[in-house]
Amino acid sequence: MKMHFSIPLSEELLEKFGGRYLYSVYLEGFLFCKARYSQLHRWNEQLRRIFGSSVPTFPPKFYLAMTKSMADERRSQLEQYLQNVTIDPNIINSDVFISFFQKLQQDTFKIQPQKACLDVYLADGRNIRLDIKTSDTAERILEVASYKMGLSRELIGYFSLFFIEDHNSGTLSVVKKVAEFELPYVSLQSMKQSHCKLGIRKWYMDPSLDKMLLDCRASVNLLYMQAVQEIERNWVKPTDEQMQKLELLQKTANKIKFLELVSEVQHYGYIKLDPCTCDYPEVGCSADVHVGNNEIYCCVKLPTNQTKVISFKINRVRCWQVTFLGAVTDANDEGTGETLELRFEYNDSDTWKWIVFYTKQAFLLSSCFKKMISEQLMKTTKEQELIEMPETSKSKNSSIQQNQICGFIPRKRTFVRPNEEDRVFEKIREEDL
Repeated sequence: MKMHFSIPLSEELLEKFGGRYLYSVYLEGFLFCKARYSQLHRWNEQLRRIFGSSVPTFPPKFYLAMTKSMADERRSQLEQYLQNVTIDPNIINSDVFISFFQKLQQDTFKIQPQKACLDVYLADGRNIRLDIKTSDTAERILEVASYKMGLSRELIGYFSLFFIEDHNSGTLSVVKKVAEFELPYVSLQSMKQSHCKLGIRKWYMDPSLDKMLLDCRASVNLLYMQAVQEIERNWVKPTDEQMQKLELLQKTANKIKFLELVSEVQHYGYIKLDPCTCDYPEVGCSADVHVGNNEIYCCVKLPTNQTKVISFKINRVRCWQVTFLGAVTDANDEGTGETLELRFEYNDSDTWKWIVFYTKQAFLLSSCFKKMISEQLMKTTKEQELIEMPETSKSKNSSIQQNQICGFIPRKRTFVRPNEEDRVFEKIREEDL
């Protein structure tokens, strides 16, 4: 699936041999780095030498002075190129991809490669201080933090690093998921005005996957701290009876039982967005949105002040897109404010219609969409393989191969026949995502 690269603006540099343009590359809606066409062109040639025809076509050179319209066309083409080049996982995991963006990100924010300290925050407010290099990627930092916490190496994939903002009002905002090749130390410096901090959270949208982590003390602690935080911040709202039982389990420090009970609470395991607006069921509605467990759950307030609860099922979503509503005018802008929308095409009573959310967390919402669909696809693939696999071939070796396909380590195998609704995923093309 494509990554959320965008180039919303460029700036002209007046030089001796004519004007040149510097392109501001945004990732997940935040300024990631700046690059010239010549830098991207040389990088494309490196990629082609390694990956050949799998690299998408690069925008052609202009040999005459560029007009403003030509410059805007090139900006759009470069944006499309960056999105397309990230479809291939072999490319984004390669040294030539990672090292290129490492240098660009450091050069953009003028941070030299050197030793530094970095705080990674847990959900209970405590932090782990790590000795790192400013050039360390998020993947590397997550590995170091996991080792320090005692988290089993095979469970690291269930967690990720996020930029998080604690508001004075007591609310919690997940600003964005940190890309594996991103340099968290550098990104934090560029987001200082947002008062963000780097935190570790679980990264899966199916709450039932909690059971895969219950044999590791460190992962249980992480799940427990996050569950307590989400109750305190009103992300999940237990009933009075559930709350009494949860408080008793907290007092007795019975974390496993606590997690088993909290999994029954509505919206457990969901990501809560900041209040936003949407155009459904009518234009001008305000919405509280929870996303997880294959749904986008919305508590919508109509212009008439009436409240309506709507659940959009992910298997009824055909495609979606994130759009900048207004041009970013300042190359030093850290975020996108309210200039983003996410729209998705949804099957409502056998009619396809576009649903639009206006939210600064549009890229985070898009990441949640991708995660839910990928989990559904992996689950369906695994179930089909188990159904088709002859009994004699269900050996330990075949189990290991399945682990590599699904990305998770299964404890129990369940034989479930896909229902009719699940088949909508067969119609989703990768280019639609």
